Amino acid sequence: MIAPQATETKHWSFHTDIENIGWLTINTPGASVNTLSREAIMELETLVARFEDLANSRELVGVVLLSSKDSGFIAGADVSEFDAMSDFSVLPEALRRTHALFSRIENLRIPFVAGIHGFCLGGGLELALACHYRIAVNDEKTRIGFPEVNLGIFPGFGGTGRSIRQAGPVDAMQIMLTGKMLRPGAARGMNLVDKLVRHRDMLRWEGRKAVLQNRKSTPAPFAKRMMAGPLLRDYVANKMREEVGKKANRVNFPAPYALIELFEQHGNDWQAMIRHEVDAFVPLMGSPTATNLRRVFFLSEGLKKQGVKGAKFSRVHIIGAGVMGGDIAAWCAYRGMIVTLQDLDMARIQPALDRAKKLFQKRYKKKREVDAAMLRLTSDPQGNGVSRADVIIEAVVEKLQVKQSIFSGLEDKIKPGAILATNTSSIELERIAEALKAPDRLIGLHFFNPVAQLPLVEVIKSKFNSDEAIGKGASFALAIGKSPVVVKSAPGFLVNRVLMPYMLGAVERVERGESKELLDAAAVAFGMPMGPIELMDTVGLDVGKSVATELGHAVPETSKFARLIAEGKLGRKSGEGFYKWEKGKAIRGSTPSHPDLLALGRELVKPLVDTTEVVVGEGVVANADLADIGVIMGTGFAPFLGGPLRARADGRA
Repeated sequence: MIAPQATETKHWSFHTDIENIGWLTINTPGASVNTLSREAIMELETLVARFEDLANSRELVGVVLLSSKDSGFIAGADVSEFDAMSDFSVLPEALRRTHALFSRIENLRIPFVAGIHGFCLGGGLELALACHYRIAVNDEKTRIGFPEVNLGIFPGFGGTGRSIRQAGPVDAMQIMLTGKMLRPGAARGMNLVDKLVRHRDMLRWEGRKAVLQNRKSTPAPFAKRMMAGPLLRDYVANKMREEVGKKANRVNFPAPYALIELFEQHGNDWQAMIRHEVDAFVPLMGSPTATNLRRVFFLSEGLKKQGVKGAKFSRVHIIGAGVMGGDIAAWCAYRGMIVTLQDLDMARIQPALDRAKKLFQKRYKKKREVDAAMLRLTSDPQGNGVSRADVIIEAVVEKLQVKQSIFSGLEDKIKPGAILATNTSSIELERIAEALKAPDRLIGLHFFNPVAQLPLVEVIKSKFNSDEAIGKGASFALAIGKSPVVVKSAPGFLVNRVLMPYMLGAVERVERGESKELLDAAAVAFGMPMGPIELMDTVGLDVGKSVATELGHAVPETSKFARLIAEGKLGRKSGEGFYKWEKGKAIRGSTPSHPDLLALGRELVKPLVDTTEVVVGEGVVANADLADIGVIMGTGFAPFLGGPLRARADGRA
């Protein structure tokens, strides 16, 4: 029987100890992460009322809030409720109710302490900021931030004002506008966290001390808060607007602009910012942008449910140390795999090792972490790593005969159960597998350039492959932090199949004398991350031509495209293609004016959308949802439109 001082609800458990310290634990049932659903919030209301009564009767000296899940603290509000919550008749009251609850926590006469490990995001961070003191585990698993902008909204549980109170306006607005997740040290530096501990098992002890010592977090110093004062706030808001405008326009992504306007009006008073948060938040939740971004979120989460249970991978062997092979190897090492990288000699492997070190230096904060990652990635000109690898990936030049010759020598060297994969970008697997005794062993794992940035891996299934083999491929993609989309072996698969008509169509317009700068600007206005000509340069003109030829698209020898390739002007990697490149950026000429850039952008993107429909009709992907999320992840297609097929259904493409 539960003792009188203990309470169990669906989402929370609470008990007091001999020192009258209350221990509140969240555990969202049937989920891998904790979320703040409406039900969880209503249960917390009842618990907070009890805390108030116990505090008044001096039976409770403080509360420590912890999570029982290994994944972390609280990952945010329950996104599955957002569609229903977007109803204007429901949302304002629900938000105000949560605001009132968090204010009651903040106003408790006893200390209320949050102990954070793992994910503390969105609504979870907003709840933590309503607590009086915050302790976090200082390890790589702890991540703190406001990702709401990625769902077309901004913090709605009072997090706008409280984050400004704690971190100051510049830092707080930066993390809200970018959706950036902070490591614990950075969160401590911003004053979002008050104390760091080394291990999760220290949270209880430090939480106890924080309660008994009545610790309270202090707000940001005046020097930071003055940036929201009347003399500087307009200037700061305009600079924020300028930075946001470089990446997103107001029509496609209204949330950051709405947040900046809220700050512009009330940023000098964090409590006023909270009071007016609801009015600014409500119109965003039901907007087309937020609706489509929620769809993208659920589709991407669905990809994580693929794979084979129990599949484990620790060693990867990559054959081919070019841009793709080298970068796949670096990414696998970054994700903790032991990687051997094979090519003809060290002269070909060394540039890949140099690029890998730059990636590690960018991603890791400490030299020892960089050194450890470099130790996981070793050169292997002799191919000795093949026999020990759990996954072998071929990433050589896109020529059928070369790939076949590589695989014909591998089959007898690999261990039972190892994944044998090709990173081919367009060649059907059945043709490559002709060189194998057991063609069912070969699957496709098609990565995208740049590997460290694009999340998609096409897991390619030939007519020989079993579902288990494809499931293992999907499991490997997930193990290295990528999102797998299963596609049928067909020329170009999904992404290159739909990209090529789009890019070649733009190239043909340039051949006819149209401005490459104008075409690229129109595609960006539509919502693409870069224009088709810049994309062709980024992919590499030689790669583009190879894929085009494989897909049956003619590249006339008299064309500028072919001439640039003949001259060795292959795009970004050679320093010149359609554009000249300096320090990784295209050097653009002036962009001619156009009466309707968006309409021109739709016209440019139409071949991509048309081909996506064809691909779904041919069964290359299982359904339109997978096509949409695959094209978004593989090409950067405007996520606020929900994917090419959703955009067409909505009349926007």
